[in-house]
Amino acid sequence: MMQFIKEGIVIPFMKIKVFVEILCFAMVVGSIVSMAVKGLNWGLDFTGGIVVETEYSKAVDLETVRAAYHQEGIEGTTQYSGSTSSVMVRVAPKEGLDQQSVTNRVMAASKSIDPSVRLSRSEYVGPAVGEELVESGILAIVVSLIAILAYIAFRFEWRMATGAVISLAYDVIVVMGVFSLFQVEYDLTVLAAVLTVVGYSLNDKIVVFDRIRENAVRLPRNVEMERLVDISLTQTLSRTIITSGTTLITVVSLMIFGGPMIYGFSLALFVGIVFGTATSIYVATTWTLLLGITRQQLVPRKVEKNENEIMESMD
Repeated sequence: MMQFIKEGIVIPFMKIKVFVEILCFAMVVGSIVSMAVKGLNWGLDFTGGIVVETEYSKAVDLETVRAAYHQEGIEGTTQYSGSTSSVMVRVAPKEGLDQQSVTNRVMAASKSIDPSVRLSRSEYVGPAVGEELVESGILAIVVSLIAILAYIAFRFEWRMATGAVISLAYDVIVVMGVFSLFQVEYDLTVLAAVLTVVGYSLNDKIVVFDRIRENAVRLPRNVEMERLVDISLTQTLSRTIITSGTTLITVVSLMIFGGPMIYGFSLALFVGIVFGTATSIYVATTWTLLLGITRQQLVPRKVEKNENEIMESMD
C-alpha cells in the first residue's frame, strides 16, 4: 500500500485529543440545538403527500417538465420513473390543494408538452405512513448502534466498544445537524446514507482498534498507552487517506453531476465520511483512553501466559 508517512515517524495525535474532542462535542451540541430550534425539513416520504405519475409518448426533459409544473403552481419533487418518458411528481400537502386539484394541474401542464400524455397513477400518501417511517428510521439507527456495541465489546474490549458507539453517535448527529441547519430535504435516501455512514465509519474504527491491539502485543512493554495509540494511528493513516479520499471523489461527483434527486444522499455521505474520519482518529480513541483502557486488557490471555512462562524460565 502507498505510504504517505515515512517509516519511523510517529504523529502525536493524542497531544491535541482534548481540543479536538471539545470541538467535535461543540459541533454535536450545535447540531442538537439546530434540530430543536429549526427541526428537519422532512421529505414527502415522511410527511405524506400526493404522488402523480404521467407517461409521455416520447422522452422528455425534466427541466421542461418542471417549468410547466411551475406555471401551473405545482411545486414538488419531480423525477423520472423507470424511463425518460415516465415522470413522477410528489407534492407536499397544502391547504387548498387536494388530490384531484393536483392531478388536474399536473395533467394540464403535461399536455402543454405532449398532448398525448396519459395518467399512470395518482395517489395520496397519508401522514400516518410518514410517522411510521420516522419511527422505523430511528429504530434502525438505534438497533445498529446497539449491535455494534455488542460486537466490538465481544471482538475487542468494552471500552473500545463504548468509544466507537459514542463516535458513531457523533457522526449521525452532525450529519442530521447539517441537514437541519441548511434545511436540506431529509428523505429515505438520506436515511439510507446515514446508515451507510455508520457502517463506513465503523470500518475505519475497527481497523484502528485492530492495529492498537496488535501493537499492544508486539511493542515493548515500556511504551505508554497514548504513545501506542499514536503509533497505531500513524500506521493506519495512509490507509485512511486512500480509502476516504477515493470514496470522496465518487461522492463529490454525485453531488455535482447527480442532480437534485440524489443530492441529499451524496451530501449526507460527504459530511459523514469527512467528520467520521476525524472521529475515527480522535473521538473513538480519546474515549477509549478516558475510560481507562490498559495494554494488559488488550493482550490475549494466551499470549500473556506464554510471556509469563518465558520470564519464569529465564529466572
